[in-house]
Amino acid sequence: MTLPKRKFDTLVIGAGGGGLRAALQLAQADASVAVVSKVFPTRSHTVAAQGGMNAALANVSPDNWHWHMYDTVKGSDYLGDQDAIEYMCRAAAKTVIELEHAGVPFSRMENGSIYQRPFGGQSQNFGGDQAARTCAAADRTGHAILHSLYQQNIRSKTHFFDEYFAIDLVKDEEGFVLGAVVLEIETGEPLLIEARTTLLATGGAGQLFRTNTNAHINTGDGLAMALRAGVPLQDMEFFQFHPTGIAGKGMLISEAARGEGGYLVNKDGERFMERYAPHAKDLASRDVVSRSISIEVKEGRGCGPNGDYIHLKLDHLGPEVLDKRLPAISESIRTFLGVDPSKDLVPIYPTAHYTMGGIPTNKSGQVVVPVDTGEEVIPGLYAAGECACVSVHGANRLGGNSLLDIVVFGRAAGNDIIEFLKENPYHRRMSQDSVDQALSRIARWDQKGEGESVDTLRRELQTTMEEYCGVFRTEEILSEGLGKVLELEQRMSQVRLQDHSKIFNTARIEAMELENLIDIGVATVTSALARQESRGAHSRVDYPKRDDVHWMKHSLYYKENRRLDYKPVRTKPLTVESFPPKDRVY
Repeated sequence: MTLPKRKFDTLVIGAGGGGLRAALQLAQADASVAVVSKVFPTRSHTVAAQGGMNAALANVSPDNWHWHMYDTVKGSDYLGDQDAIEYMCRAAAKTVIELEHAGVPFSRMENGSIYQRPFGGQSQNFGGDQAARTCAAADRTGHAILHSLYQQNIRSKTHFFDEYFAIDLVKDEEGFVLGAVVLEIETGEPLLIEARTTLLATGGAGQLFRTNTNAHINTGDGLAMALRAGVPLQDMEFFQFHPTGIAGKGMLISEAARGEGGYLVNKDGERFMERYAPHAKDLASRDVVSRSISIEVKEGRGCGPNGDYIHLKLDHLGPEVLDKRLPAISESIRTFLGVDPSKDLVPIYPTAHYTMGGIPTNKSGQVVVPVDTGEEVIPGLYAAGECACVSVHGANRLGGNSLLDIVVFGRAAGNDIIEFLKENPYHRRMSQDSVDQALSRIARWDQKGEGESVDTLRRELQTTMEEYCGVFRTEEILSEGLGKVLELEQRMSQVRLQDHSKIFNTARIEAMELENLIDIGVATVTSALARQESRGAHSRVDYPKRDDVHWMKHSLYYKENRRLDYKPVRTKPLTVESFPPKDRVY
């Protein structure tokens, strides 16, 4: 069979906010752009972002980008790279205005300016009073941004390959990334998309965990593609657990609920966050609130017949505020819990939410790998959004910074790609070995017969990750968890699909997604076991303190031989004084 081919200037893999913002930048510069998405673009996971996007507009309270930068560095537990954080925070206000002009229907105040709500970890004047920095479109901000970016891309003639699954990157003999082999999900037919530049924007890997806020599509595809291409993954031990998932189910109740005045109570009706974060209380950083909830439950102050969750109190806000500011959240609570948030307490518990680590990039979106002389750019390869690690989130992401991250660095990657295309005007000859290797992944799943089940292994992986790599960790638990994940990796070779005449093409996709998840699971547990300190979302009971002397550095995990390396945190900002590490209290 002859492999069909298409040629473009740029291939964008993933149609969330990061991919679409980059594609728009390129299409408006008259580059030919292909966007590959395994779902219809407006079903990408950006659509689920609820609370808002941070920018120091100062519409509600005094604010400036420097305060935003301080909060982000502190929120990252000082693991974030301060040059990238400064770049993002300085660009935030302009980015929001650009989105407003692209058609994003932000909520408004009476004077017509964009509405901003308080979110966790925000302050005025470097740790002072609570700031209101999060620009919101009710509680559907990601939905509004994604739809607007998609419409603008359609207007700019971006070419979409909807419901295609990316198999693997392809290269030439010199290491230039030249596109990818993708699979049309409906027909099961492969397609080679050749491109002078490739941007990975595939989102996170929340499906690693049994209880999570992520869509079923969030299986770490871009992360695993990068690993197989020889790129290390950075800071994979840092996985954020959102404090307020619907108990037992995982669906997200946005931080916006607390930003609008909701608060947490234990079985005694006590507003317990005053004990753990006396100043910020329920709007402390997410890792702090998640650990506090877990401690309350472990110490016997949980709610419900089994004492295994905490209550979120919203009823005092009244139906008018809930319907105006939190309509989607209120509807989710009614649908999935059968309770009315204007009258009843809402059961919540921390749930897996966000991948802080990812593909290492610089602030232009270029994928970089360490070499003896520093860092080397992989020519033609870019990453943006949750699959990338710039690193602006460090060990813990502040709510409202994810939508900002994807748009700022999606735009930055687009601008750098435009310059790369000018300097590299012709397509290069790709390696046939690289193409054959990608095709072999597809052929692997043409095998039939008796064997392990994809569903069984996926459930076991998710349960293992939740039990052995959760909110609190120890060396003993992580070591046992790594052994279990490596055993699942071995069992993957025994997985077989049933007769293809009896199943949909999606069975093959699900098998390749599981391969990706197992690679990411091994990277996550290996990195967590090695980091002997507590920092941000990585909470080691056996190493309870942050250790800036030995562990102020980024981890780098390589698939080959499960090798770990490290590189220093960039503590020098672009134009201002750095923020040195200090005790992180809220």
